[in-house]
Amino acid sequence: MLCGRWRSCRRPPEEPPVPAQIAAPAALSHSPAPADGGTKRPGLRALKKMGLTEDEDVRAMLRGSRLRKIRSRTWHKERLFRLQEDGLSVWFQRRIPRAPSQHIFFLQHIEDVREGHQSEGLRRFGGAFPPARCLTIAFKGRRKNLDLAAPTAEEAQCWVRGLAKLRARLDAMSQRERLDQYFLSTHTWIHSYLHRADSNQDSKMSFKEMKSLLRMVNVDMNDMYAYRLFKACDRSNNERLEGAEIEEFLRQLLKRPELEEIFHRYSGEDRVLSAPELLEFLEDQGEDGATLGRAQQLIQTYELNETAKQHELMTLDGFMMYLLSPDGAALDTAHTCVFQDMSQPLAHYFISSSHNTYLTDSQIGGLSSTEAYIRAFAQGCRCVELDCWEGPGGEPIIYHGHTLTSKILFRDVVQAVRDHAFTLSPYPVILSLENHCGLEQQAVMAHHLRTILGDMLVTQALESQNPEELPSPEQLKGRVLVKGKKLPAARGEDGRTLSDREEEEDDDEEEEEAEASEQRRLAKQISPELSALVVYCCATRLRTLCPVPAQPCQVSSLSERKAKKLIREAGNSFVRHNAHQLTRVYPLGLRMNSANYSPQEMWNSGCQLVALNFQTPGYEMDLNAGRFLINGQCGYVLKPACLRQLDTTFDPECPGPPRTTLTIQVLTAQQLPKLNAEKPHSIVDPLVRVEIHGVPADCARKETSYVLNNGFNPCWEQTLQFQLRAPELVLVRFVVEDYDTTSPNDFVGQFTLPLNSLKQGYRHIHLLSKDGASLSPATLFVHIRIQHS
Repeated sequence: MLCGRWRSCRRPPEEPPVPAQIAAPAALSHSPAPADGGTKRPGLRALKKMGLTEDEDVRAMLRGSRLRKIRSRTWHKERLFRLQEDGLSVWFQRRIPRAPSQHIFFLQHIEDVREGHQSEGLRRFGGAFPPARCLTIAFKGRRKNLDLAAPTAEEAQCWVRGLAKLRARLDAMSQRERLDQYFLSTHTWIHSYLHRADSNQDSKMSFKEMKSLLRMVNVDMNDMYAYRLFKACDRSNNERLEGAEIEEFLRQLLKRPELEEIFHRYSGEDRVLSAPELLEFLEDQGEDGATLGRAQQLIQTYELNETAKQHELMTLDGFMMYLLSPDGAALDTAHTCVFQDMSQPLAHYFISSSHNTYLTDSQIGGLSSTEAYIRAFAQGCRCVELDCWEGPGGEPIIYHGHTLTSKILFRDVVQAVRDHAFTLSPYPVILSLENHCGLEQQAVMAHHLRTILGDMLVTQALESQNPEELPSPEQLKGRVLVKGKKLPAARGEDGRTLSDREEEEDDDEEEEEAEASEQRRLAKQISPELSALVVYCCATRLRTLCPVPAQPCQVSSLSERKAKKLIREAGNSFVRHNAHQLTRVYPLGLRMNSANYSPQEMWNSGCQLVALNFQTPGYEMDLNAGRFLINGQCGYVLKPACLRQLDTTFDPECPGPPRTTLTIQVLTAQQLPKLNAEKPHSIVDPLVRVEIHGVPADCARKETSYVLNNGFNPCWEQTLQFQLRAPELVLVRFVVEDYDTTSPNDFVGQFTLPLNSLKQGYRHIHLLSKDGASLSPATLFVHIRIQHS
C-alpha cells in the first residue's frame, strides 16, 4: 500500500530519523508558536519575506481603507477593505454576513488594476467621483470587477501602488519562494479555521474544539484515532492543547505518508537523497534530460536545509517541495512558454475563438459589455465577434439583434481591442464582423477601425507573403485582421457568394439558392471603405468541398450542426479543406442560455476557429482552456501533422487501431475545498473521474470509488487505463466530484491538459474551479504512465 491514511480511521506514520544537523525547516514543519501563544497570526512572515513590511503603501493597506463600491448611478456603498497579513489576500466588509472565505479575494486572482475611469462601470456610473480617486480591480474568470472610489486621490494611489508592488513581488518570486508561500498559505488557511474553532477564544483547544476544526477542514476522523492523536500532542496532560502542542497536532495532520514512502524507497537507511539517488528517481519517472547535473540543480532549487544543500543532499521536506512545484506537476513546464513553430500559415493552428463575445450572460436578455472583450483577451482569445447594428446618432452599436440584450458602442469595443488585445499574447487578433449596418454606418465602422487601431490594422497584403497561403502568426505579431464581406468584385473565380452572416439551419437547395440570390443583392450594400479592410479573412459561404483548394483567404462560418454533418459525411475531405483555409464554427442559435457544444469534435477535423461562449462555464470551456493551456497560452496551438498536410488521409471517424496506452493511478488528494462552508458537518465524499476527449473512438471516462467523509486527504490507490488511437488530439480531464446517492454529484474541481503535455511518473495536479480560478492548495496526486506501441 502506498498510503496508509484513514478512511474512517488512520494511524500516524512513524517519524523517519533525520540527522540532527539536517533538521526540518519551519515552513514545512510548522515550528512551535511564540511563547505568547500567538498561533493565529503566522501570516506577517510572508510580508517580511517580500521585504514589504516597511513599505508605506502596504502599511496603509494593512490598516485598511473605507472605499466606496460603485455598482450603478445610485448604488455607491462604503465598505472597509484591508490587506491581510499574509500579503496574499484582501479582506472586505459585506453588508450581509457570509462564510469568512467569501469576505476575501486573493492577489493571484487579480487580472488587472486600473486607475481612473478605465472600466465600463466607472465610465457609466462613476461621474460623481473624480477619476483621480477611482480605481478598478479586474479579476480572472467570471468574477465581476470591483469599481471603487477612495476618500482622496492619495488613498486611491496608495492601493494602486500597493497592489502593483505586491503583485510584482509575487510574479518575481523564485520557485523556492513560491513554495515557501504555498506552505505558508496552507498554514495560514488552517489557522483561520483554528481561530473559528476556538469557541471561547482562549487560545487553547479542547478535544471538542479540535473535532470542530477537523470538520471545518473537510475531514471526519474516527473519534478514537482523533483522541489518540490529541492525547499524543497534549504534553501538559490537561486536556487542552496550546502553543507548540497545537502546532504539533497540525504537523501530524499535514503529513503525507505516501510521499514519505516514495522518498524512503530511494533514500535508503540514512533517510536523505543523494544526487545519484535523486537521479535514479528521475530516470524512473521518465524525465527528459535526467542527468546527475539536473539532480544537483533540483537539490539547489528545492532543498530548504542549507547544510543538506551544501552536501548535495535532499531531505523529505525538499523532496515534498520539489513534487509540489511546477517541476513536479503534471503539465510539462517546457510547454508553458511558446515552444511551437509560429512561422506556419494561420490555417495550421487551432485559434482560441469566442462567440457573441460582447455578452456577459444569455443571448436573450443578458448584459453586453466591453469588459467581456477584455476578459476574453485575458483568457488568450484571439478571435472575437462583433454583431454590428444601426445605432442612434450615426454611431454603430453591438448587441444580439432583436433581443433584450443591452447595447454598447462599436467604437468602445474597438478601443478595448486597441488597449487590451495584446497584453497577454503578441499574436494576431481576428475581428469577426457580423454586419447588419447600412452603407453610412459601415463607413463609420471603417473610420473607427482605421483611426483607433492605426498601424495595428492590416489593410493590405504583406509584401513578402506567398499568395498561395495565409501569413503566419509570427508575421502578423501585434496586428488585427478583419473578417467580413468583400464587394462582389473581390469574389473568387469559383463564384462563391460572400457573406459574413451566420448560416441558418435549412439545407433545402431551393432555399439556399434563394438565399444566395439575396446575398448577391446584399453585396451591393457593402461599404467600399469596410470592404477594403478585409484582406486575409474574406467571409465565404461553404456549399461544397472542392477537390481543388480554394483561395486561402476565404473563411467559411458553419453552425455546429453543419460542421457535424460535414465531419460525418465528408470526414477526410473536410480535414483537407481545413489544412488550407480557415473554418469558423459557432453554436446553434437555439442555445438561448448561451450553452456551448463540445469543441473537440471540430478540432478533430482541423477546424481552427471553434467559437464558444466564453461567459458560460462548463466542461466545454474546460476543454478550450486545456487546449490553449500550452504554448505560452498565446491563443495559437499548432495542429498535429495529420491535420496540416494537403494530401492527408486522416479521417477522425476512422483513426485506425490503438497505438498508445495511458495508465493513471489515482493515489490521493489534498485539501479539497469545502462545498458548503456554512454547514460544518457537511463534508465531501470525493471521487475522481478521468475523461479522455479525442476522436470518437478514443472518448472515454472512468472513475474511482468515493471516499466517505474526507476532503482533507482522501486516498484511493485505484488504476484507470485507456487505449488511444489518435493520441496527438487527446485532451485529458481530471475531475473531482462530491458523491451523492440521491442527486447528481457536485463539482469540486478539475484540470485539463493535452496528452502530449502530460508528464509521466508521480505528479501533482493543481485543481481549478468552474471558472478556471486556482483552488490552491487543493491537489490530486497521481502516477502516470504512457506507452506507445
